[in-house]
Amino acid sequence: MGKVICKSGVKRVRGFLYFLDKKGNVARVQMKRAGKKTSKKQDVVAKTGIKRKNGFLYYIDKKGDVCEAKMKRGGTRKKKSKAKTTKRKKKK
Repeated sequence: MGKVICKSGVKRVRGFLYFLDKKGNVARVQMKRAGKKTSKKQDVVAKTGIKRKNGFLYYIDKKGDVCEAKMKRGGTRKKKSKAKTTKRKKKK
């Protein structure tokens, strides 16, 4: 689906969400579970320094590498059809 940009080899731990932060580093945060309180603190797992491009989706694959895939947008635009106008007869 996507191509590998950086081989970071991050080992995943259950209960954490892994993502690319604003600076382009691999970070993780604890997932929220029902009835439990979590800290919203982000931990930087690997410093990769990736520069993002518009129109691409960045994710961490099963091997722990950073990948990018071109985003697919919602198909082609439909042509606007001419609205049928109906004339009403005026009552006298």
